[in-house]
Amino acid sequence: MENKMVRLEIKAIKNIALIAHDAKKGELIRWCQDNYAVLRRHNLFGTGTTSAMIRENTGLNVHGFNSGPLGGDLQIGAKIVEGAIDFVVFFADPLTAAPHDPDVKALLRIAQLYDIPMANNKSSADFMITSSYIDTSYYHEVIDYAYNIKARVELLNPDKDKDETSKTK
Repeated sequence: MENKMVRLEIKAIKNIALIAHDAKKGELIRWCQDNYAVLRRHNLFGTGTTSAMIRENTGLNVHGFNSGPLGGDLQIGAKIVEGAIDFVVFFADPLTAAPHDPDVKALLRIAQLYDIPMANNKSSADFMITSSYIDTSYYHEVIDYAYNIKARVELLNPDKDKDETSKTK
């Protein structure tokens, strides 16, 4: 079965998720301070503690979800699936084990699956925030999941039409 694609738009005003592990929260706050002029033009979201700390230290309006270990990473992943998050900045700490590592991996997977720009360190975040796409629309193609589900149901349930025909007789 070949995947059908759908063209989606990431609008000029982005919905940006800001996430940081504990050891990286200070670095993310400094990055937000350095990029305040750009970030204030977009809609900002974050996991619980990170969003609160960014608000307190930068004055940026950041909508907070739950803390990462309490499901915040999964909430942001769900928003990506819904098309409500366009861009993720996640300063992860590669040297510290996180109790919610499966949630983090799920978020990374969903961002990749839905072709969402994602920075996982300061350098990649700097490149992305200074990109010419940051304040313009951007079109990208992703798998048409609604079509894919319908096709899989038809593929895995080939006798459905026969069953329906026999019921009407």
